[in-house]
Amino acid sequence: MPIVLALCSALVYGVGDYYGGRASRSHPSALVTLVGQAMSLVLVTSAVLLIGTPVAPADDWWWGGAAGAAGAVGLAAFYYALGHGAMTVVAPTTAVIGAVLPVVVGLAEGERPSPIGLAGIVLAVLGVALVSGAVGTNHGGPTPRYVLAMAVVGGVGFGMLFVCLDRTESSSGLWPLVAARLVSVPLLAIVVALSRSRAGEAGGLMRYAMLAGALDMAANVLYLAATRSGLLSLVAVVASLYPVSTVALAFRLDGEKVSRSQALGMALAAMALVLVTLGRQ
Repeated sequence: MPIVLALCSALVYGVGDYYGGRASRSHPSALVTLVGQAMSLVLVTSAVLLIGTPVAPADDWWWGGAAGAAGAVGLAAFYYALGHGAMTVVAPTTAVIGAVLPVVVGLAEGERPSPIGLAGIVLAVLGVALVSGAVGTNHGGPTPRYVLAMAVVGGVGFGMLFVCLDRTESSSGLWPLVAARLVSVPLLAIVVALSRSRAGEAGGLMRYAMLAGALDMAANVLYLAATRSGLLSLVAVVASLYPVSTVALAFRLDGEKVSRSQALGMALAAMALVLVTLGRQ
């Protein structure tokens, strides 16, 4: 079940990232992220009040807040990279970093997936590297170094988000996600104010950014449920397969081309999912 939840979170993350990237092509990425995060704050707060989960202890609030700060920085950097580079390159590059960091943390803390699970982890990282063009070739066009740097920052932010949410207790329900948004929204508002970011055509901003925010929160809920019942080193890798849906949408809707090595990377990602599922503990 944790692997299924992580896979669902990856699919939803990928679709949300595509629309966040689309909005960032004509609007400042920090502003796009702020609108999306504000939307998700309304949704998760409403859900918590409706469910009636008791207020979480301080530790869960701290970890949730840390996840919010890391996620805000990571998402703003990621949206910027998506808006200024080829999605077929940026999304997988971020995913490689975001997947490796939790795996290192999980292994350092004593997690020991089975040999099949470890093989799946290696295959997933290789697959994502192929999709990104880090190995092999890509036809997404040239991607400036500063865009790749932002993609790396995004990956570090996502990796920290995964690790921090893994630290929360299952009894806290969705409160850590409320804490995350209570930190990320003011933080992004300060960034937008200091940068004096201005929106382009408001309709496009609200439509895509709010959709991205809603999908991002749905994916976070799915990931939180997955990591509370599975190994961080496995769940985070499966959740990091989100570039597959982002790349598929960029290929289908934006006409970005997929090379043979990228297609091979997608096939390896699918094989990795099977191995991780068979090798879960």
